[in-house]
Amino acid sequence: MTVSIHHALPGRIRIHYNMGEVTSRQAILAQSLIAVQEGITDISVNTKIGSYLVFFNPSVISQTQIENLFKALGAKYLEDKKLLEAVAQIPETESIMGIFISTMIDYFFKKCLPLPLRKILLYKNIIPRICQALEALFSGGKLFSTQLLDATALTVAALTGNTNTASQIAMLLQMGEDIEDVTKRSSYGNLAHSLLASDEKVHIIEGKEEKTVPVDALKKGDLVVVREGSMIPCDGTVECGEGMVNQASITGESLPVEKKEGAGLFAGTILTEGELYIRVRSTGQDTKVQNIIRMIDNSQNLKASVQKRSELLAEKIVPFNFALAGLTWLFSRNIVKTMSTLMVDYSCAMKLAAPIAVLSAMQQAAGLGISVKGGKYLEEAATAGTIIFDKTGTLTFANPALEKIYPMKGYDEDFVLQTAACLEEHFPHPLGRAVVNAAEAKGLLHPENHSKVEYIVAHGIASTIDSKKVRIGSAHFIFDDEAIPRPDEVTDIQKETMESGMSLLYLSYDDKLCGILAIGDPVRDEAPGVIKALRKTGIKRCVMITGDTEGAAKKIATAAGIDFYYSQALPEDKVSLIEKEKKGGKVIMLGDGINDAPALGAADVGIAIEGSSSIASDTADIVLTEGGLENVVVTRKIGQKLISKINDNNLLIVELNSLLLLLGMFGLISPQLAAVLHNSATVGISIKAMQPIMDR
Repeated sequence: MTVSIHHALPGRIRIHYNMGEVTSRQAILAQSLIAVQEGITDISVNTKIGSYLVFFNPSVISQTQIENLFKALGAKYLEDKKLLEAVAQIPETESIMGIFISTMIDYFFKKCLPLPLRKILLYKNIIPRICQALEALFSGGKLFSTQLLDATALTVAALTGNTNTASQIAMLLQMGEDIEDVTKRSSYGNLAHSLLASDEKVHIIEGKEEKTVPVDALKKGDLVVVREGSMIPCDGTVECGEGMVNQASITGESLPVEKKEGAGLFAGTILTEGELYIRVRSTGQDTKVQNIIRMIDNSQNLKASVQKRSELLAEKIVPFNFALAGLTWLFSRNIVKTMSTLMVDYSCAMKLAAPIAVLSAMQQAAGLGISVKGGKYLEEAATAGTIIFDKTGTLTFANPALEKIYPMKGYDEDFVLQTAACLEEHFPHPLGRAVVNAAEAKGLLHPENHSKVEYIVAHGIASTIDSKKVRIGSAHFIFDDEAIPRPDEVTDIQKETMESGMSLLYLSYDDKLCGILAIGDPVRDEAPGVIKALRKTGIKRCVMITGDTEGAAKKIATAAGIDFYYSQALPEDKVSLIEKEKKGGKVIMLGDGINDAPALGAADVGIAIEGSSSIASDTADIVLTEGGLENVVVTRKIGQKLISKINDNNLLIVELNSLLLLLGMFGLISPQLAAVLHNSATVGISIKAMQPIMDR
């Protein structure tokens, strides 16, 4: 494999490869093979420009060694069929311009055919539309449907000998439908890509060693270990272990399902309890993206009410088109004027522009790091009057820092930190990350010599090390649930840290308190500005809910500019508090942790912030994959501009088509010109609906 170092920094290197020698799939295979090498901490590939970005540990592997690893990847590896089949395939993209050009080529090709053959092809186009009109009548009870209007216009034009007009109408109708289809497919693809783009790492087992690799470096046959609270990254089979898996996003089952050895698993589901060793069956585009596409397809049923109003209005207007055509014929007895009124309708553009505007907004949101699971949620995020924030990891800094360790008698700081990090590294939570980061900064290794690690929601973590019980978590968990003796100095430590708003983690070892870790959790720098910006968009009430102490809650609420806060709230308390707030109007909930998932589901709109746990992201209606709190404001603005855009488009549709109807009724434009102008306006408004609604 021919490569060259493009840019290098300590622990980071960018490598370019020869795109003429290596296919996209081979490049992804190379990424998977390099990812598992000793000393490689992360690797990503950009197949568009032929580039790898590699992060590594300089004390384990050098830049020259990494370059040589790439160069050693010859045909033996990159042309191995089994290895290539094991990695994900890159999806092909569609071009709207390509669809447009192919439609025009098809139209002009048909014009060159003999007239009898052109008529046969025309009727071949009309008959399916008549069948669709009949289906709408018998299945939906709609006598006057848009399908019937299209079929009537084509049939009248064909029967009166206006073959060219009928052909143009058919071509423009088909082009409009193709534009809608390709726009939706493009939106689906962008949304799926944004949801697949994850920084989440997975743990694979090689021999007796556990390694961490990027999720997109997984390949068929790998052995993956998934622990409680994490998302399953692949389709596969349980090789050992037991656990409860939430499959609601795939199967719709409301309760977690027990999984044992030999059971099949789906990518994108959540392990809510236990630990599983999974043999990978398929990965990436072959699995999770299909589930996401299905989810997005289903989410079209969760339409914004402004979109529903547009579609309902479009259906209601159709009978008036027929009535107007009848009146025109009754008073003028002029088939040309009558046909002109049939060539123009309001419903086509309304039913096309509204969903395209919604999907376009969702697509732009995805490009800004905002994954929206349905147009309904954009609208509700735009119109809600109350927003509720979780504190830790949402309003506060994403990576709180360990500020002080209080070792108890008989223990030192290093032992407390090393033991705490050994447990906390298994569960994604800001306080746990602070402990792990502090241990790494001090160079404290914490080998995996503990037993099964159990996460107890809103309380703490339990395990054993060297046959000794180890617990870490809240004071309630340690002193009440686990009945650990409480040393006298704990009260003084609590008073000292409460005044400064620090959070405390209590660590017990062998049924004795061995240390307390004080973690500073300062408010995010952007939080006060975001609160002010949200008020400008119409938010009336800002609330914070936290399981933390009164002192820590008050400090953060004051610093952020929050109206009201609830402290020391358990997950079940958060749900009841949200139900209470919903009595005053629509509510947005922001959270990031496992314990926020019930609250995110209870709100009118649940938003998971960047870096959220898998369960929180899966439960939320909107996921912020980047941009932090500022993207909450962006989400609200996108929703508000979407509502305004659909309303403006509807007004423009009514104005333009009313003008065309009047011109047709009085014979000022021919049916052919009416069809061209009407369909051109429909396509033009649809293209307008596709335009970004936010300035980048």
